[in-house]
Amino acid sequence: MKKVTRKEEIIKTAAKLFKEKGYSAVTMRDLASAMGIKAASLYNHINSKQDILKAIIIEVAEDFTHGMRAIIASEQSNISKLKKVVELHVSISSNNTNGIAALNNDWMHLEDQLEYYLKLRNEYEANFLSIIEQGISANEIKNSNPEIIMFSMLSTLRSLYLWIPKKDTLNSNELANGLSEILIEGINI
Repeated sequence: MKKVTRKEEIIKTAAKLFKEKGYSAVTMRDLASAMGIKAASLYNHINSKQDILKAIIIEVAEDFTHGMRAIIASEQSNISKLKKVVELHVSISSNNTNGIAALNNDWMHLEDQLEYYLKLRNEYEANFLSIIEQGISANEIKNSNPEIIMFSMLSTLRSLYLWIPKKDTLNSNELANGLSEILIEGINI
C-alpha cells in the first residue's frame, strides 16, 4: 500500500473542511488546527488554499472526464453507456464524497484553473447529452427533451455526496443498479 504523503493528508483534510464549512469560510489556521500543526508548517507542503482547492476539484473533474471518454469510446448500446455513467458517478462519489462536495459547491472559486475546469465540465456534459441524443435517434430512449433527461439524471448523480455518507453500509454495485433502474428505465423504450 502506498504511503500517504503529508500533502495528500492536507488535501484530504481540507476537502473535509470545505464540505463542512465551504471553501470561503475555511482558513489556513482552521486547516492547521484540524491537522494538529502550526499554520506556517502547511506552507512546507502547499503554496496556498487556492492550490488545495485546485488539486481537489481538478482531480475529480479529470476523473469524470477520463471515465466519460472511455464510456463514449465503447461499443455498447446507449442505454448501457448511460448505466456506465451512473456507475462512474457512484464510484467517484463513493470514494471521494468530500471532493465531490468541493466540485459541486466551490468550483466558482477556482482562479487560474476556472477556464480549464469549465472546459472539462462542458466536454463531460456534451458527451452525456450526445449519448442521450444518440439513444433517442436509435429508439433506445423515449423521444423527450435530451437536456431535461440529462438535467434530471445529473441532479440526482451530483447530489450523491450528500446521501452516501448517511448510509452505514453501502454496496456500490447495488446503488448503481438501483439508480440505473430508477433513472434509466423511466426513459428506456
